[in-house]
Amino acid sequence: MSITQRLLLAGAVALIAAPAFAQVKLAPPESVGFSASGLKALDGEMHALVDQQKLAGVVTLVARHGKVVHFDAYGAQDAVSKAPVTTGTIFRIASMTKPITGVAMMQLYEQGKWKLDDPVSKHIPAFAGLKVKAAGGAAVAQDQPMTMAQLMSHTAGFDVSAGYAGANLSETDLQGMVDKLAKLPLATQPGTDWAYGPVVNIQGYIVEKLSGKSLDRYFQDHIFTRLGMKDTQFWADPSKAARISSVHTYDPAGKIVLANPPGRVQTTPPRFLAGSGGLYSTAEDYWRFAQALLNGGELEGGRILKPETVKLMRRDVLRPGVGVDLYGPVQQGVGFGMDFAVLRDPAAAKSPQGIDSYWWGGAFGTWFWIDPTNDLVFVGMIQNLRGSVPGGGTPDVRGITPRVVYQALTDRAK
Repeated sequence: MSITQRLLLAGAVALIAAPAFAQVKLAPPESVGFSASGLKALDGEMHALVDQQKLAGVVTLVARHGKVVHFDAYGAQDAVSKAPVTTGTIFRIASMTKPITGVAMMQLYEQGKWKLDDPVSKHIPAFAGLKVKAAGGAAVAQDQPMTMAQLMSHTAGFDVSAGYAGANLSETDLQGMVDKLAKLPLATQPGTDWAYGPVVNIQGYIVEKLSGKSLDRYFQDHIFTRLGMKDTQFWADPSKAARISSVHTYDPAGKIVLANPPGRVQTTPPRFLAGSGGLYSTAEDYWRFAQALLNGGELEGGRILKPETVKLMRRDVLRPGVGVDLYGPVQQGVGFGMDFAVLRDPAAAKSPQGIDSYWWGGAFGTWFWIDPTNDLVFVGMIQNLRGSVPGGGTPDVRGITPRVVYQALTDRAK
């Protein structure tokens, strides 16, 4: 029996025995302008990567006009045990936590607890005297105090994460992180550079201070419960352990293997609540979050933001000359809003996505986008070490899926 046949058989057995954790009802693709054969082509591309041992397993979801028309799981959530990946598999979503923290911040913005042009030091007094690194190792004053808008867009002047490798910012808790950052200089003048560092963990700290709740409690009360996100949290209940994907990597021949270790499972509340990247979630839960944003901040009667606030989050706020350069050169046609990358120019970005699409991804390879022009949401889940790094071994699923999805969208007038 081939590996594909074994996986299909295991999947069939699991579907018979598994709990009914996925409640998504599929709509006919043609009802919202998709070609059924086009979506099968999406399956074909993803399944081939599993069959070729380039991925252990993959979950993909496509929705338009609020209707899910594709929800597929294929392969294994563990390359050794061959436990099948399912639509209810739980993944470490890493930096896909960031947009959720951003929503929490914008909820507090709606309540008038902070403003875009507030100095960050208004809310974190310990940051009032931060200096900026200068040539020759000197430190100079900030030209202008860093603002909350800059903190929300990775331009507040903090260094990239690697710049704090020796500081162990997550050693204790969010307060301990702030105490350490308050003793270190900024890497650049605020507003002058986009740097992917600790700013969203700082946002998590501000959420706690302005709300009076721990970050996990705030998320649960104001986002997860409202949206019915029943499998999203900073830890996984032990009863759900069998649904958690292992983390994978590649052998010298480029074939998928279990990472060593295969990913520690957090089954109790962690001390350091990483608003930058600490959540577990499922494709269904993350679709509910993304769909609420596409709907203008509401899903099935649960509102998390006002429509105008969602539009603010996806408005590019970078200064001219400042660009998103996460993995090297500046991405053409791409800006950045409040914890989201934003598609300003599809042609320049060479993207089939609609203008104003917004997105982010996670270090283990999870990815999603929200397309308000075409009223579309996509969510994808895999679990690889360095899964988001170009050239790190993981197939370019973030490039493949937009191409195939928009080829399948054959009638945009529907």
